[in-house]
Amino acid sequence: MNEPVPGTFRDPGLPLAARIADLLTRLTLEEKLGLLHQYQAAVPRLGLGSFRTGTEALHGLAWLGPATVFPQAVGLASTWDPGLVREVGAATGDEVVAFHRKDPAGAGLNVWAPVVNPLRDPRWGRNEEGYSEDPWLTGVMGTAFARGLRGDHRVLRTAPTLKHFLAYNNETDRCVTSSNLPPRVLYEYELAAFRPAIESGAAVSLMPSYNLVNGRPAMLSPLINDVVRGWTGDDLLVVSDAYAPANLTGLQDYYGDPAAAYAAAVRAGLDSFTQDDDRPADTLGHLRAALERGLLGEDDVDTAVRHALSVRFRLGEFDPATPYDDITEEVVNRPEHQALARRAATRSFVLLKNEGLLPLGRPAKVAVIGQLADTLMEDWYSGTLPYAVTARAGLSERCATEFCEGVDRVALHAPGGPVTAAEDFGGGPLVVRQGAEPKATWFDLFDWGGGAYALRAAANGRYVSVGDDGVLVNDQPGPNGWEVRQTFRLDERPRGALALRHISTGRHVELAPDGTLRLADDPDAAAVLTLEPVLSGAQAAAGLAAGADVAVVIVGDHPLVNGRETEDRADLALPPAQEALVRAVHAANPATVLVISSGYPFAVTSAQEELPAVLWSAHGGQEYGHALADVLFGNADPAGRLTQTWYRSARELPDLFDYDIIATDSTYMYYRGTPLYPFGHGESYARFEYSGLELSAGTVAPGDVLTVRLTVANTGSRPGEEVVQLYTRQRRSRVKQPLRRLRGFERVRLVPGESRVVTLELKVADLAFWDVTRGRFVVEDAPHKVLVGRSSRDIRLSGRFTVTGERIPPRDPYTSPMGAADNDEYDGVVLCDAARVTGDAVRGAAPGAWIAFRDVDFGAGAAGCALTVTSTEGGVLTLRLDDPLFGPVAGALSVAPARDRYDLVSVACPLAGAAGVHDLYVVFENEGVTVSELVFTEAAVPAEGGARGTRGIPAAEGRAGHGAPSAQWPQGPVRKAARGVPRGAAEAAR
Repeated sequence: MNEPVPGTFRDPGLPLAARIADLLTRLTLEEKLGLLHQYQAAVPRLGLGSFRTGTEALHGLAWLGPATVFPQAVGLASTWDPGLVREVGAATGDEVVAFHRKDPAGAGLNVWAPVVNPLRDPRWGRNEEGYSEDPWLTGVMGTAFARGLRGDHRVLRTAPTLKHFLAYNNETDRCVTSSNLPPRVLYEYELAAFRPAIESGAAVSLMPSYNLVNGRPAMLSPLINDVVRGWTGDDLLVVSDAYAPANLTGLQDYYGDPAAAYAAAVRAGLDSFTQDDDRPADTLGHLRAALERGLLGEDDVDTAVRHALSVRFRLGEFDPATPYDDITEEVVNRPEHQALARRAATRSFVLLKNEGLLPLGRPAKVAVIGQLADTLMEDWYSGTLPYAVTARAGLSERCATEFCEGVDRVALHAPGGPVTAAEDFGGGPLVVRQGAEPKATWFDLFDWGGGAYALRAAANGRYVSVGDDGVLVNDQPGPNGWEVRQTFRLDERPRGALALRHISTGRHVELAPDGTLRLADDPDAAAVLTLEPVLSGAQAAAGLAAGADVAVVIVGDHPLVNGRETEDRADLALPPAQEALVRAVHAANPATVLVISSGYPFAVTSAQEELPAVLWSAHGGQEYGHALADVLFGNADPAGRLTQTWYRSARELPDLFDYDIIATDSTYMYYRGTPLYPFGHGESYARFEYSGLELSAGTVAPGDVLTVRLTVANTGSRPGEEVVQLYTRQRRSRVKQPLRRLRGFERVRLVPGESRVVTLELKVADLAFWDVTRGRFVVEDAPHKVLVGRSSRDIRLSGRFTVTGERIPPRDPYTSPMGAADNDEYDGVVLCDAARVTGDAVRGAAPGAWIAFRDVDFGAGAAGCALTVTSTEGGVLTLRLDDPLFGPVAGALSVAPARDRYDLVSVACPLAGAAGVHDLYVVFENEGVTVSELVFTEAAVPAEGGARGTRGIPAAEGRAGHGAPSAQWPQGPVRKAARGVPRGAAEAAR
């Protein structure tokens, strides 16, 4: 064991900065480098033990054995109860500490949770991990969970890490796709979700995402140092996602060698490399090489080490004692945590529709139906269930039940005989043979949507998987693991035949000479199979439902199939077999309750139109069945509300890779259609009426707080909970504003006949939006509307007020360069990196693409414009006024071919007719031209005393650093070095 070494750094009475500085002076450079990996090396001579970042704890401790499993994150958020979410975080934190006490090396105290990526698109495979499509609500819930994880003491219980920075909302090609963020989307939507937890001190660490942002790997984003670290006065630890550093020279090919890439990452703000698991040698070697080549300085290493050590100090590692020293294994899954899991699951249920069927009375018999009715699912980041209360189990405690899984049973036939499975519980290879018992040839066919199926052998109740040798074996409890090897596609063949294609490998199944089924190397060798129906799951379920008082059908997703990390969904539809099951059951028994258990929304349009009751929750953890029964039988009012829009079809969504929610009218804030279920929706067993809206003022200033008061009354016959939601809408603006935006909420519980005055406060400063003309937030002088109601679309009261804020003047093109990314509108362009280290630019992606700058005040006239550009193929740019197609041409220029896309040059052209206020369009006449900024000079005008001058660019010197022209327009491009290349790294830039 490492013996503590006396020193200032071990004195908890001293300021944290002094303690860290003292320890830094004691470390050698080699010892410092050893702290920049996920597995931080011990320093025995100073008594420092090893330390590991990264314990998964998204909705309970994960991956380390049985621990309390709470509802998925999106389910926790649907409670709209930050206090409850904080309790769950605290319970999770205690269990992390307990596991750490037992196994310090296996369970670290730096937890990688919560996930605060806004749920922009419900097709995202990791939808279950986030909280909401609204950034403010995401921030509230993320802060609550992180606060619970960290505790309230000066010493951290655990060290929460926000994931995943930034604009990460697609799994498809996630390591190579770029999320293009115009400035308003960046500041108003994406950054807004991350800021609260860091600014409040609830989160102390940050994980960059795999994707690129505006063409630059997120791990290298200048926003980490320039913006995020400015939100807090504390040191912030930045850790990479697993194996992301290698992408810089691998999949992303952003740098030519690891030393340059790793140096760039450290200088961009990365403090801990999660690479090569517990083998840091290669990472440390790359960092040493970066130091030797001058790409990295020891001061850069010291900065990163300070961030890494800060978390360890705040966890109390160098203190004589911490408030958490008494936590033991007894806290794991203790009765209090089980009760909390039940309460969280109960409050997460959202009643989507109810025509009087719920709550259930005293039914004599309930038919419990569905392939999720008697099982609980573990997702990739959930813990191991210590026990499982399924829907069937929970309902069986309340009344007589009968159960039907509702899954089709089939037999598969190949040339030579039926496919048979081993009857032994351990399973065996699937073989084609004659003479087998019928049961050995039967398989239950599970439809998980998206064309993904799983086969369970009736012979032993185990699922068909593919072993390492490629042989199909019935030996698994179900789809599981990072590489799910238990799912197949049924590819059609002529005359009703089919071929099995293994989803994980993409390989078809062939019939080997020995009669076994195995994966084929040659697609043409796929075995041609015929599927024989043995039992219709829908018919069996309908028969059961017909004899019951009520049918409860549980449908949904498998968290590891058709929508998970590495896999987005293609659509929003229920799996076809599950849709057919619901229809059959409802036809047999009109008293059918549809219960959806899923980590994301489904387009259940027919259910909404036809069924009397629809209920949703995320996968609810170990107490799901009890929670469901509590809600169905009315022991608890359905308290949940949706934190996402449920659409009628994926056709209502923009392209998965289009992150500009403003331009695409996305999320509840901008969506103009009629959703299936709106953001904030959720019914109650009670009835509520709203009245008496009062605003504290009719006119307010940016520094004021507007108080909103109203009365809510329960006019029903049952007690219930209401979530009073406050939205605003700006009614006049220079820019496109949200149709509605959540500003606050309050949960109230009322008994029949009870009423209560609800008071909500709105900081007028929160109405600010990002002004692209001046690069800052602005509260605009404008009228606004207050909207109060039960959801974003169910508004019960409204009021008006006026903000005496700023009036945004026309753009002044002469006082500073106009960034191309700071345009007001665009078409056919993509945002990209102007240089590897910093700066955004715009690249034309199609002939005729354009960017627009509204209300540019050219004054008496502009003499010329210098554009900072590059293109490997060359091209032409045209500057037009007021219209991109038919507006008068103010200027045009040619861009010569450059050696690479970072070879920025300044190209100037004279302007004609650019006087007064106009919309300016930069038109890309061909694709591939990149523009980073525009610099204008004003036409010379007589000055007092007869002198003549220009506004904008001094005639003698130009504008330093912007590649601006002199007073005489050059005949050709002026070469300009790419800005932002790290010192000593010029040879690494390509």
